[in-house]
Amino acid sequence: MPTNHPLAVGRIDYANAWPLFHYADEETLSPYGVQIVSRKPAELNRALSNGELAMSAVSSFAYAWHSEQYVLLPDLSVSTEGTVHSILLFLKKPLDQVRNGVIALTNTSATSVNLLKVLMSVYLEGNPSYITMEPDLDTMLEQADAALLIGDTAIQASWRDTGLQVIDLGEMWHRFTGLGMTYAVVAVRKEAAERHREAIAAVHRAMVDSKRRSLAELEPLVVQACRTLGGEPAYWRRYFHTLQYDFGERRQQGLRLYFHYAAQLGLLEREPELAFFE
Repeated sequence: MPTNHPLAVGRIDYANAWPLFHYADEETLSPYGVQIVSRKPAELNRALSNGELAMSAVSSFAYAWHSEQYVLLPDLSVSTEGTVHSILLFLKKPLDQVRNGVIALTNTSATSVNLLKVLMSVYLEGNPSYITMEPDLDTMLEQADAALLIGDTAIQASWRDTGLQVIDLGEMWHRFTGLGMTYAVVAVRKEAAERHREAIAAVHRAMVDSKRRSLAELEPLVVQACRTLGGEPAYWRRYFHTLQYDFGERRQQGLRLYFHYAAQLGLLEREPELAFFE
């Protein structure tokens, strides 16, 4: 990536990542040639790995898969200590049947899909078969016993009166491990970290400041969510309060355990180290 090229930074196009970017926008970061690219997590995962982006918020699993190419920005994640509200398994059959049945997976993420596989295999001792589909609940359940949705699609589906049992994977992981779960991290390609160190540091400062300001005053995010996604203000206040955006030792402990189980099941080739941008 030539030094005169705009620094392309990936932003997850879901409400759960808004606090990281709400005040860290292109206007704020224009002196550093930053270009913000908003996409779904799976698209950002691919764009970072192929060098289209210099840095991005990505699925935690995508970091693990390419950890030798990336470093992590400190103090930034999308995590929960329990209920997450936006990573949901919708069941049309009892869980005891689903764990050995057919589950439709969203094609928009990596962390959540593999979290479900870990929980089904290790926690519930099941062996379901999986099909990957576009995230449409009705279509998914035509072909499967349960469907995994994430992000804003999962939230909006949870508001429907479907009569389905709904399982929150953040809550299930916490019940299984006693730890929180980190769904997304902010990763930088190593060559970009070397070549654009000052700009990367500026983006990091802006994101940390955006996180702090957003959580100190949630109303701008709540208003934006009601306007663009629907729902009631009380729901969105609770939603943003539930999410955690730090990446301290406890978050890292939960993520390392997730990577351990993923490697144990063959979903990862190895357990990655957590390497940070300094």
